[in-house]
Amino acid sequence: MTSFFQSLGMTHDWAWFVSTICGILLIALPLMLSVAMIIYVDRKIWAAMALRRGPNVVGPFGLLQSFADGLKVFLQETIVPSAANKGLFLIAPVLTFSLALLAWAVIPFNSNAILADINVGLLYILAISSLGVYGTIMAGWASNSKYPFFSAMRASAQMISYEVSIGFIVICVVLWSGTFNLNGIVMAQKGHVFGIINGFVANPLLFPMWVMFLISSLAETQRAPFDLTEAESELVAGYQTEYSSMAFAAYWLGEYANVLLMCALNATLFWGGWLPPLDIPILYLVPGFIWFLLKVFFFFFVFSWVKATVPRYRYDQLMRLGWKVFLPVSLLFVVIVSGYLMATGHFA
Repeated sequence: MTSFFQSLGMTHDWAWFVSTICGILLIALPLMLSVAMIIYVDRKIWAAMALRRGPNVVGPFGLLQSFADGLKVFLQETIVPSAANKGLFLIAPVLTFSLALLAWAVIPFNSNAILADINVGLLYILAISSLGVYGTIMAGWASNSKYPFFSAMRASAQMISYEVSIGFIVICVVLWSGTFNLNGIVMAQKGHVFGIINGFVANPLLFPMWVMFLISSLAETQRAPFDLTEAESELVAGYQTEYSSMAFAAYWLGEYANVLLMCALNATLFWGGWLPPLDIPILYLVPGFIWFLLKVFFFFFVFSWVKATVPRYRYDQLMRLGWKVFLPVSLLFVVIVSGYLMATGHFA
């Protein structure tokens, strides 16, 4: 894209700047639009699971419901509690929403459709996702209210519990692919099993890692059955209790952008990303980004399916699963995977 703007007479620096801005908008704008539509899809899936209709009034088939909700919160007044820390209270939702968008900079939609194809893309994702919890903690602390504060404490413990396991799971993928670059990880999955299956998920040593990564993704994004930070039967609405108007909407958008990010990571790290499921030439006629979007939507369906059918965990169950099951098992598989790769001469 930089060369295109240079052909219009721009200097290299200006051409790079304009092309970068265009790249950001090409990711951010469709992402925000897809978040609005994915909320509609989420509600429709829940309704179908419960034999209800779901949104069906605003627009054809209810497609404009999310936009109507967005207009409603936009027109509402932003209320800041009198005892709140006003600065942190207003910064927290902005931080959550911004970090949710920043992580998408290194996600490969196709072999050459990526904003920043950096060698440490996976480390960048882990860094951004670990910062995301600060939005929740700041909101709970700044609200100066009992239930949001309880929610902030839960969020910090939940983040630590599952990010450790995610780190060990990611190490297994990095060991096998030999790179932190997400495009490189996708290419390492080409014909990975029997020379025809694209994806680490079909590898017997990495399949358990994918199952744990999927469950940890639910916990990391605070989705049911791990939505202890906003358990309405215990904490009213958790860290969002004191928020209204666009501040509340920013949390809502950030939450769904993070859910889509985790769906994209499941597809990229274990299911071949933008590669077709099988390494058959005719399947490559379908553009890579179509395969990628289909995989992301499949995982979003799984996320919604789980939320509609699985009851919420107790907090002690959440902690036990993270520390007593996922942590030792993921650490054991790091040893097994690295031992297997050493024994077979993979590192030679």
